[in-house]
Order: sequence, then C-alpha cells, then structure tokens
Amino acid sequence: MKTSIDLNCDLGEWISEDGPDLDKTIMPYISSCNIACGGHIGDEISMRWTVILAKKNKVKVGAHPSYPDRAGFGRRQLEMSRDRLKNSIKDQILSLKEIVDREGVELHHIKPHGALYNAASSYRDIAETVAEAIKELSLDIVVYGQSGSEFEKAALKNELKFCAEVFADRAYEDDLRLRSRGEEGAVLHKKEEVLTQIFKMVIEEKVIAYSGKELPIKAETICLHSDTKGSEELARNIHQFLKNHGVRITAT
Repeated sequence: MKTSIDLNCDLGEWISEDGPDLDKTIMPYISSCNIACGGHIGDEISMRWTVILAKKNKVKVGAHPSYPDRAGFGRRQLEMSRDRLKNSIKDQILSLKEIVDREGVELHHIKPHGALYNAASSYRDIAETVAEAIKELSLDIVVYGQSGSEFEKAALKNELKFCAEVFADRAYEDDLRLRSRGEEGAVLHKKEEVLTQIFKMVIEEKVIAYSGKELPIKAETICLHSDTKGSEELARNIHQFLKNHGVRITAT
C-alpha cells in the first residue's frame, strides 16, 4: 500500500466557455496539472491563466503536448516525419515554458496527450521520438507515462526521470493499454467505479481489466480527465477517498 501519490489532471482545455470555471473547481483537489499548450487546444491566454491558478493553489505545472491536431482534439494518430513531430513537441513545450518562467513557476513535468500518449506507449519509434524531443530541451523535469510501456523504456534510455501513471476514469485492456474511447465502457464516470479502481491500483497495486482479468500495475501518479462527465465532483471524491485511506496527495 502506498502512503503518498500524485493526483494529476489535464487542464487548460477550454472547449467551452465554462472551461476556466471547471479548472478553478478541480485545481484545489490535485497536486499536479498538465496544461494544454497549443497542439490539441490552448493558447497564450489559457496557458497563462491556468499557470497562475496552479501557482495560487501550489499545484505543480506540466506541459501537455500532443499531435498538432486541433480539429481532432489530438485524439487521432497522425503520420508525421520524425523531425516534424519532434519540432512540434518542442515548440509546444517551449510555449508553456516561456509563460511559467515569466510567472516565476517551475516546469515540473511533461505528459503527452491523447493519441500521442497512446502511440508512444505502444510504438518504439514514436516513443523514442517523443523522448528524444524532450531530452533535447535539456530541462530538469519528470515525464509521465504508462508503466512498462515503450515510452518508459525510451524515457529511461534517454536518462529522463519517469513517473508511472494510472487512470482513474479509463478502462484497461489485458495488455494494460487503455481501452479505446470508441469502445463500450472505455470511460468510467460513476463515482463507485472510479473509487473502486483507485482503491485497487493504489492500495492493492492491481487493476481489473475490462475483460475482468486482474493485473498487477504500478501507480505513482493518478490521472483524472477534466472532460470526463462529473469531473469536478470526482476530483473532490478522489481527494477525500485517498485521505480517508491514509494516502497523502503530493507530486513526485
């Protein structure tokens, strides 16, 4: 059983006018946030506003780069040359880095978004491209990704600090990949489902896959997606649930 864990959330993803209010509601309950930095969504205004909000709540700030796919919200895998993908990732990270520097905040971590996250988890060439792009920036940061994935291997190969991430609101397949959002049962949004999954992952270090199979899993940071239905209430419930089980919420 863990005595402490990081609770992270993807923020600055203002797909509606309620975006800032959603971020403001969630921020007090998490320990780190992943801020959209222009690939799938986000601009200078949303990035700066979210960085300032994180600073006020003493929440660690991370960059959330994606495929440059605003039309598809970064949830489509794009065919891109190695150099083009690298440059896109670096440009997104640096756009946020410029803002955090101006606001007197440290860039704590980097976590790929959506299809880029999934592709880096599964495919060695994409994992190495993402890891190399991050290494070339020479930043003292942590990278978030799935434990045992190709991305973890690539991150360690490039001497990056790696933090094993699990998902509060997503179903898993038998190979520990996330169940595709297009499949039934891929997203968990009921309080009971989410808290049961967190208990298994944090307290028992296991997860029940969609098939019903129980699998071992390493959890160092838990992700809650801000666009999951009821995410505001889920953030509060997860925070209280972990505290009730003696688990301190803190970034690595």
